[in-house]
Amino acid sequence: MARPFIPKPTDSELEILRILWDRGPSSVRDVHMELEKSKTSGYTTTLKLMQIMLEKGILTRDVSGRNHVYTPTLSRDRTQQQMVDKMISTVFNGSPFMLVMQALGRQRPSPEEINRIKSYLNELEKDRKDRPQEGKKK
Repeated sequence: MARPFIPKPTDSELEILRILWDRGPSSVRDVHMELEKSKTSGYTTTLKLMQIMLEKGILTRDVSGRNHVYTPTLSRDRTQQQMVDKMISTVFNGSPFMLVMQALGRQRPSPEEINRIKSYLNELEKDRKDRPQEGKKK
């Protein structure tokens, strides 16, 4: 069965998505004001980007009120998963290990993050032991 089409946001579209994920449904003006906190951008540029995102199916628009309100169709988790999957397959030759080693070698995780990573690895190991291996009976 074919995978459903999931649009791949550009870097500029991801900036807008981050704002909408954090703020919730918002008008172009709200998104633009938030974008301007980190970079200079024209209102019409923000409007055009959001219109393109609407056409691509990345956003929906509610036109029932005075201001048009935009909502992302993509969840943050699903988008992150899609982007990491693509990065693993294209940049790291399909190896999640290489991605993790590169990430941990470049950025120093906090002690809390290290504990969370250890906990997650322990869960993965437990799940692996609990699952019968293919071709073998428990």
